[in-house]
Amino acid sequence: MYLKRKIDSFLISWKESEDKKPLIVKGARQIGKTKSIEHFAETYENFVSINFALETKFMTICENGFDAASIIKNISRIDPSKKFVEGKTLILFDEIQDFPEIATSLKSFCIDGRFDVICSGSMLGINYKKIQSNSVGYKSEYSMQSLDFEEFLWAKGYENDVVEELLSHMKSGEAFNQTTFNVFNDLFLDYCILGGMPKVVLNYIEKGTFEGCLELQQELIEDYKEDIKKYVEGIDKTRVLNVFNHIPVQLAKENKKFQISKVASGAKFKDYWGCVEWLVDAGMVNLCYCLHTPDLPLKGNYEDDKYKVYFRDTGLLVANLDEEAQEDLRANKNMNVYKGALYENVIAEALCKQGYELFYYKKDNSTLEQDFFVRTKKSLVPVEVKSTNGRAKSLATLIKSDSYPDITTGIKLIHGNVGFENNIHTFPYFCAFLLKRYLADVEW
Repeated sequence: MYLKRKIDSFLISWKESEDKKPLIVKGARQIGKTKSIEHFAETYENFVSINFALETKFMTICENGFDAASIIKNISRIDPSKKFVEGKTLILFDEIQDFPEIATSLKSFCIDGRFDVICSGSMLGINYKKIQSNSVGYKSEYSMQSLDFEEFLWAKGYENDVVEELLSHMKSGEAFNQTTFNVFNDLFLDYCILGGMPKVVLNYIEKGTFEGCLELQQELIEDYKEDIKKYVEGIDKTRVLNVFNHIPVQLAKENKKFQISKVASGAKFKDYWGCVEWLVDAGMVNLCYCLHTPDLPLKGNYEDDKYKVYFRDTGLLVANLDEEAQEDLRANKNMNVYKGALYENVIAEALCKQGYELFYYKKDNSTLEQDFFVRTKKSLVPVEVKSTNGRAKSLATLIKSDSYPDITTGIKLIHGNVGFENNIHTFPYFCAFLLKRYLADVEW
């Protein structure tokens, strides 16, 4: 069974583009990059796939230079069964983190123009700055992540018209009827427990139960840890592992700001410099930076050493929960485990998958704190994630105060229905994946 992904339509558009360039699909491991590209390859008469992690013999294909003709010749020498039909062939160079040199050839393939070329890599340990500097202007890029809630709905058999219906309620302010609310709230709870890793979601879809899903999530966690041991270079692998292992612990605290001093006894920021950044580059985590002030523009208006760390896929956080929290979540449907960390993580994930960067605000010597910020063309929009449908004091303060002229309206995400009061738009959690589309049409 193939899970429909958003990259599918992008790849079709890329193929049909008149000025098509070689494409690099990047993202964390196990998010479905190769499956999606192989599915897309069915639209070609001929497909040549090379996996540098599994087929190390092909690491010699650039020994005569990086021109397309030499590389094609060397591939066919190593494996004469591979065909190259001009104008009808897609070439996939997979797991390029094990052979980044291949990126140097993309300029030649672009100029040559006889074959369509896609490179894919997990970004684990890859020197992507080096790859970016190669073939500048002669390649395109696409960043892929695990399934978002919309893709999860597709996997469950829902069509685009259902998504449009959800969006229409957000725009009109009309509450969902109880049946509809219950259906999508339950679907969202399932998504939060599973996360968006294709292997986990597919297991759930095929079996119709959660059987084996936790084991698959825990296997992914162990795979990530093994990749840290394998690919980290230039910094202490143990320290990177310490940071990775400590994320759930710090999210469980009331103050979720990530503190290096809590990672290990005597740990200092300068000693762990690069560890968090490596996890970001590897596609494992998202960083949410603290704003100096809740004002526009956001770029440059934040403290680069003060941030929260969220797992890029909430399923990885779920897999790290202790047994008591696991039971509370699954048996009682209690999303408020780890002091609301699950709520925050899944909303952070939803925002990132829409292309937003993450920012929060905490005023010094004050209780004023705001979970996230997004923006419209004109305004800065604070986003509050509430575990209960109670008052959002900080959100109300930001909207009412004359000290924050860029803020006129806010958004509150709750376990509850659509609503509007005191310039605060309230939406159910399951609508979070539509915020960017919703904000694109508002006037504030």
